[in-house]
Amino acid sequence: METCPLSLRESVRERESNDQVILCTFLNGRDLFTLNTKRRSFLFLQGPSSPLFARLADKLHIDGHSVHKISFNCGDIAYWLPRQSILFRRELKDLPEFLESVWLKYGITDQILFGDCRPVHRSAITRAEAFGIRTHVFEEGYFRPHWVTLEREGVNGHSLLPRDPDWFRDVGKDLPEPAPAVAFQSPFTTRATHDVLYHVAGIGNLFVFPHYRTHALVTAPIEYAGYIRRLSLLRIWKYRDKKVIRNLLNSKARYYLLPLQLNSDSQIRDHSRFENMTEVIEYVMTSFARHAPRDSRLVIKNHPLDAGLVNYQKTIRQFEILFALEGRVIYLESGDLEPLLKQAAGTVTLNSTVGGLSLELNCPTIALSDPIYNLPGLTFQGGLDAFWLQASKPEAELYHCYRNTVMYTTQINGGLYSKKSIDLTIQNAARFLEADQSPLEQLL
Repeated sequence: METCPLSLRESVRERESNDQVILCTFLNGRDLFTLNTKRRSFLFLQGPSSPLFARLADKLHIDGHSVHKISFNCGDIAYWLPRQSILFRRELKDLPEFLESVWLKYGITDQILFGDCRPVHRSAITRAEAFGIRTHVFEEGYFRPHWVTLEREGVNGHSLLPRDPDWFRDVGKDLPEPAPAVAFQSPFTTRATHDVLYHVAGIGNLFVFPHYRTHALVTAPIEYAGYIRRLSLLRIWKYRDKKVIRNLLNSKARYYLLPLQLNSDSQIRDHSRFENMTEVIEYVMTSFARHAPRDSRLVIKNHPLDAGLVNYQKTIRQFEILFALEGRVIYLESGDLEPLLKQAAGTVTLNSTVGGLSLELNCPTIALSDPIYNLPGLTFQGGLDAFWLQASKPEAELYHCYRNTVMYTTQINGGLYSKKSIDLTIQNAARFLEADQSPLEQLL
C-alpha cells in the first residue's frame, strides 16, 4: 500500500498492479475523507444527452478501472461510440434479470447513471445494494448554474441527506466554506444540439431496440416544434416582461412568487402529489384567493426551458375569472428571478431549485412537496393557507450550515453539456466516484 502526499488533489494514474490501493487523505479545512483508488469495475447506464459519460469512462479507464456500458437505445450508442457497449433489447420487465447477469459477469462494483427516476434505472438502484454495488447518481445541480449534483444511491427525494435541521447545524458549522465556482458558458444551443443529435440517432430504435420506451412525456418532434414557436416569440415576451417587472418593483406592491417547473420533471412526476403544473397553479390560486391579503398579487413565472406545449396564460386567465382574481395575478414568460425574489413577500414552490435561491436571498419560502431544503427553520411548515399571512424569513445561520453541507457533500463544480463544463465535472468527480465512502457517508 502506498500513501500519497497530502498536497495531491487528483487520482494517481500509474499503478503497478490491479490490486494496488492508493490512499489519499484530502485536507479541505480539516481531514475529512480518504480516497481509496483500488481497481473498480464501473457500469454506466443512461447518461445525459452529451459526451459526459463517455469521457468520464475514459478517465476512469486511464485511472486503472474497468469500464462497461449498457445501451438502451441508439442515442446511447451514438454518444458512446467508438466504445463497445452491452445492448439491452428486451422488454423492461426483463431488465432486473439482465442487470444481475451483467453485474455478475463483469464483477461490477459501481454503477453510474443520470436521473434516478427513469424506468430503466429504478430496478438497477433498488437491487444493487444486495449485490454490494455502489450507485452514483448524477443530476442537475442543487445550486446553479455552475454545479452538478453527484450522490450515492439517490438524489432529490431519494437523497441520503437527513431531514433534521439540527444535523445540518452540527455538521455545517465545522465545514470549510465552499471554494468559488469556476465559471463557464453553457449556451442553450449547445444543449439543444446534443439533444437533437441524441434523438436523431433514436430513429434506429424501431429496428435495433423495438421494446424501448422513452421516459419523456412527449415525443422529440412535438417538443422541438414547441421550442421553435416559443423561441420565435421570446423576444416580444422579454420586452413586455421586463417592463412589467420594472413597474412591479417600482410600485412597492406586496406580491408572492410562484415559479413553474417542467411537467416532465421527475420532481413533479415522482416526488409530489400533483400530476402537472396546471394542478399546482389551481391549488395555489385557490388558496391565494381565499387567504392572501386583498392588496397582494401573485406573480407566476414560466420555466425558461418550457417547450410551450401548455398555454399557461390561458389557463391562468380562466382561474382568475373562476376565483375572482382579475388584476391580481401577473404571468411572466421570461425575466430575471433574482430581483423578484429580493422584493417578494414570499415564494411558493413545489420542489424547484428556485426554492433554494429564494432561501439564499432571505425570502420567506414554502415547499408544496418535500425537497431537500424543506426543513423547519428554512421553509414555512404551517401549510399554504397560513403562509400568506404568517410566513417568516429563513434562519440565516441554519441556511449557512445547510448550504455548506450540501455543497460539500453533493455538489461538484461543472456542467453537463459544454466542453469546459464537462472537463470540470470529470476533474472534480474523482473524490465521489473512487472513495470507499462518499463525503456524505463519511459525515453520516
